[in-house]
Amino acid sequence: MSRHHARNPGASSGPDAAASAGFPLPETPLRAAPLRTPEPGQGPWLPAGAADVLLVTGFDFLQGEVERIVAAAGGVLRVAADISEAAPYWDSAAAVLVGSDIRELPPRRRAPAVLVGLSGEGDSLWHLGAVIGAQRVAVLPDAAAWLAEYLSRSRSPEAGGAVLGITGGCGGAGATTAGIWIAQAAASLGVRVLLVDADPWGGGLELALAAEESPGLRWPDLADASGSIDPGRLADALPVAGGFSFLSWPGSRERPPAVDSATVGGVLDAARRGYELVVVDIGRNAEPLRTFAWDCDRLLVVVPAQLKAAVASARLLQELPPVDSALVIRGRAGAALDGTLIAESVGLPLHGVMPEVRGTAGAAELGRLLEQGKRRSVRRFAASVLELLDGELPARDAQ
Repeated sequence: MSRHHARNPGASSGPDAAASAGFPLPETPLRAAPLRTPEPGQGPWLPAGAADVLLVTGFDFLQGEVERIVAAAGGVLRVAADISEAAPYWDSAAAVLVGSDIRELPPRRRAPAVLVGLSGEGDSLWHLGAVIGAQRVAVLPDAAAWLAEYLSRSRSPEAGGAVLGITGGCGGAGATTAGIWIAQAAASLGVRVLLVDADPWGGGLELALAAEESPGLRWPDLADASGSIDPGRLADALPVAGGFSFLSWPGSRERPPAVDSATVGGVLDAARRGYELVVVDIGRNAEPLRTFAWDCDRLLVVVPAQLKAAVASARLLQELPPVDSALVIRGRAGAALDGTLIAESVGLPLHGVMPEVRGTAGAAELGRLLEQGKRRSVRRFAASVLELLDGELPARDAQ
């Protein structure tokens, strides 16, 4: 899949691939190591036959910023002023960076690209990234450490788990319920699964799991974390319910503390390396959509079998990044509004029908969604979603 192994541009992972600072406990937050440039007269080390990093931009200042980062990552930079000049080198490059002055990518390209811009450009960078189909968006200087590590890994990419994002096409669509059932089904197959609560205003995923007393870290415990997080220590520190790990916002009335995009990126990067499947309950707010959806390999949009919900879902598509997406209809078999018609009106392919199980709303309030997840109709639905990830999960899923 073309968008596999995407990374969050804000992640402040240290660029030294040989160093591992480990996972920070709340009282001892991890700090990112500063970027290092080679000593005067000392060229960057490169493995034999390593490909260049290609930067496409006409901005001299942006070029200077990227040159420093590439040097810190031990790479060699090739600069092209525009797409036509870059085309001959595009597919042979270890990584492709595209400046914010570039407004299109070449057709039929094989290598994905990271859009690189400066913090003063604001939200326009995210919109441009979606329009041109960039793999990630890196906002400098905040994402400098992440970009250095990304470039280091581009020469020897590690295997990582699949990241599936789930959002509701309208309020109350059932995205959280779908996420829990999918995570539960995957875990029952022996897959290492992490369910991530991405919406600080969603009330807390732990309540839906009846796991608010389960020991382990929540998002506020990670608010001060930065740098490279060890995936094994992250997994050991997270709570477990239904056979899978979860990372939730607290189910309390207190205002949730801010967790910046750098922290989110570091956590998701470690999650991808430590789990075979990461299911992200994104929510519908603009900030989680921008922060989390870009880091997903695939997106599922859950929509009730209603015309009004279909209209709301079509509007939501304008906020989604260029990630492979599919539609899940929530409703009873033979619902009044045909699922194919809804999919056509929304503009996404229909992937399956999420069963309308009696008592689901009450089960969510009482934390009994895992009990409902054992029903045959629910397991059949979850299995259909896991088929969407065919080839990205361990082979035992097909057994």
